[in-house]
Amino acid sequence: MAIGLASVATGALAALAICAGPATAAEPVLAIDQGRAGVHLNHDETVWLAGGPIPALVTMVIPPSSLGAGLHPDTALWRDGNGNIRASLRQVISESARHPDGTVSIFLNAPGTHNGRVIDVYQNWGD
Repeated sequence: MAIGLASVATGALAALAICAGPATAAEPVLAIDQGRAGVHLNHDETVWLAGGPIPALVTMVIPPSSLGAGLHPDTALWRDGNGNIRASLRQVISESARHPDGTVSIFLNAPGTHNGRVIDVYQNWGD
């Protein structure tokens, strides 16, 4: 099952990197020491991703428990007492997209790393 999820996630990230909107400037990010690889999307790409089908397609095949998010300190998204995020992948991406300089970084984690999460999304925007 983990290999299947990793394959789907790899395909989703590859599609994202290839079709990352009109500007197609997705910046690859390798963090081999952390067991992950991903892309950093500029603002236009983040807006495109938030409004497109990819977040829904990803969540159709990857359970929410296998998705992680690094939320901006000023997030309006809700976290429980254990730090668990109660938001969809689209909500995490869309919150960054609503800021004029908002971006996201999306990482595919190697199997067995990062507490079993397959994908992590990090929000970025100015203060």
